[in-house]
Order: sequence, then structure tokens, then C-alpha cells
Amino acid sequence: MFVNEAFFLADILLHPAVDSQTSTPPAAPAEGSCWLVGNDPTGAWNGQAGAIAAYSAGEWTFLPPQDGMSLLVMTTGQMLRYRNGWQAASPVAAPSGGTTVDAEARTAINAIRSALITAGILPQP
Repeated sequence: MFVNEAFFLADILLHPAVDSQTSTPPAAPAEGSCWLVGNDPTGAWNGQAGAIAAYSAGEWTFLPPQDGMSLLVMTTGQMLRYRNGWQAASPVAAPSGGTTVDAEARTAINAIRSALITAGILPQP
């Protein structure tokens, strides 16, 4: 392994962020860009479902996921975690309805929900 290759891999694994999740490799990837390979990969990504695909020096490097890995999906701002497959938090609806509304409880629930969205734990509504 060359030093530049080691730095490239360390950068990907220490700062795990992908542009998006897709099954089709981009036509003109930027140097150093990463994607999360979707469930039905095609072309150069065939057979790499769930891997992190990184583009460098005109070729793809695939990093297989390991339990405990986390990464940020830049297009959604959401964190994904790997545990027997990539997992994302499900959306949580804002409180509504009921015959009696407790304004203080609703304010507190909305504050918690907003904090979880900002932290990337829950997706944007």
C-alpha cells in the first residue's frame, strides 16, 4: 500500500460522508467523492451492494461496511448506522390532535424533535 492510498482510505474512514445513496455509478465523479452503493448496483458497482464507493485516481475503491460504522448522507443530512445492514431513523410526526392540548408538553416535544432532526438522528420532514 502506498502512502497516498493509505491517506485516502484514512480520510474516508475517519470522516465518513457520502454524496448520496444510489445503485448507478455517476457518469463523471469528482476526485475523492464517495457514495453509498444501493441494493441493486449496476456497471462498475456490480456486486458491491451496501459498500462505500470512493473515486480516486480514475478508479473505484469499495469499502465494505462493518457493524458499528456510521456515515453522513450529504443530500439528506441524515446519519446512517450499520448493524446487519444500513439503518436510518424513521420520521417522527409532529404532535397534533386530541381533545385537550397541553401547550407546554407540545412545545417540549417539538423542541426534542427539532434537536433530533438537527443532530441528523431523524430525517428532515
